[in-house]
Formats: sequence, structure tokens, C-alpha cells
Amino acid sequence: MMTITDVGFSSGGVRCAAWHYQSDSNDLSRNGLRPCVVMAHGFGGTRDTGLREFADGFAAVGVDAFVFDYRTFGASEGSPRQVVSYRMQRADYRAAVDAARRLRGVDPERIALWGTSYSGGHVIDVAARDPRIAAVIGLVPAPDGLAAVAQIARYAGPLALLRLVGHGLLDAATIATRRAPHRIPLAAAPGDTAIISTPGALDGYVAIAGDTWRNEVCARTALEVAMNRPIMSARRVRCPMLVQVGTVDRVAPPAAARATARRAGGPATVVEYPVDHFDVYSGEWQVKATDDAVQFLRRVL
Repeated sequence: MMTITDVGFSSGGVRCAAWHYQSDSNDLSRNGLRPCVVMAHGFGGTRDTGLREFADGFAAVGVDAFVFDYRTFGASEGSPRQVVSYRMQRADYRAAVDAARRLRGVDPERIALWGTSYSGGHVIDVAARDPRIAAVIGLVPAPDGLAAVAQIARYAGPLALLRLVGHGLLDAATIATRRAPHRIPLAAAPGDTAIISTPGALDGYVAIAGDTWRNEVCARTALEVAMNRPIMSARRVRCPMLVQVGTVDRVAPPAAARATARRAGGPATVVEYPVDHFDVYSGEWQVKATDDAVQFLRRVL
């Protein structure tokens, strides 16, 4: 039902790795060209960590998928490794869109963006800057870093935030002194130091982890999370948007996702599921989320 090809593209002078899921279905073709959804993972995720099933679902109905790793993650190049920078990752999304538009068999005017968690915010900002984007999907998105930081404080306590800032400053100092980066765990059990230490976060990542996933990030990212607020760009998104919300999400605040949909400059559809953040990446809720996304893309593309 599809052909998967390893491809590469350049972002900021660095080679990024991607998979092109080429659909064998022509159900949504126009003039021999298929729509394509550009996909990347959330905070610290890699393309082999729970994204294949979503791409399979899109390709099965006639939508190509372009699934990529950010710079410094997975099979992509770039150093130091494991740098989570929302500015850099948004640039990678834009470069991926440019690459997808050049793929043989892909309709450059029917490019959709799919993001989850942290990347569920990235796709909003990218679409706001590119009026050619045809549709946006945010799965349990984190479109407001300030709200996410406030949620961390509620679950982990203000001292945990202060510790993260301290680690971030220590890592930032390594940039100026050209020393090796200071890395901390991406996910950990409640009470342990990590960017995400809500109940179930570590188990959630491990359950879907691919071979290239690593449970660490450069700590400097802790200094910029609150500044990542793509919700402020939502009014400039004119294309159709699907926002898929976990009503008991302890990582990405549901209220921020709903507020983003209300601010959207184009038609926005909100679908809610009675789940926590990591429940959407496997099992019945992954199937449900994919089905809803497929129906949305069929309607708008």
C-alpha cells in the first residue's frame, strides 16, 4: 500500500534525514499528484519513536507522508547532539516543507503539517508564515510554553523549575567556554530531575522509543521553553486546523490547545479524548486519533 524511501534534505547547512511514505492509492490525486503531510516528533522525539503508525494511516488513504528528524536528533546530522531549540526546529520544518514540495508525485499546493506535543506548536508558527500550507494537525499540542512551564510547576513544584534553570545556565556556560554540553534526562520519574517528570512520562517515552531515541537533552533548552509561544501566531493561520486534545493531559495543558483553536484565523476543529499525553501514541487511542486525522485530511485536501 506504500513505498518507503530514505531521503535527505538540508536545513541550516546540515543534512536532515527523512522517510518518504509514497502512497499507492490515487484516491486523493489531482492531475496525478498526491497531497503530502510533513511530520516530526515532539520534545526530544525521533522519527522512529511512535510516528510510523500515523504515517502508515495517512499513506493508506492516498496521502504521502514526509517524516523527518530534526537537526542533532536521530539519523540527522548536527552537533552538539540532542539540542532542543524551537527556533531551529521550526526552521527544520520549513526546510522539510520545501523538500516535500519537490518530491516526485507530490502536489506542492496540498502540503499539510502534522505535529505532536512540542511540534504541535511548531506547525502553527510554520503555517502562520506560509500561506501555501493546506492544513494543520496538532495532536496533544503544546502551543504555549508559558502555560507548559506553569503546569510543570503545579506537578513538580517551583523548586524543580529552579533546578532546571540552574542546569540550563550551566549548559549555556559551556557554549561560551567551548566545553562539552551539559545534558540532563528528557524524562524521569516524579521527583527526579528531567525536563518532563510528570507521572507516566518516562514509561510513556520508553514504550514507544525507537532505536535512535536517547533519554537526554542539552539542558540549555530549559531557558527557552517559556518563550516558545506559537499560540500568538494562531490568528495568522488561515488554513483548516485540527486540534486533538487529551482532556487529562499532564504534559501539554488542554486549555492552551483549546485557546489556540479559538484564536485560529481559519476554520478550526477540536476533537477531545479522555486521555493523558502519552496515551495517543499506541493502542486504541492511537488508532482513534489517526482515524480522526485521516477523515480531516480527506475533507480538507
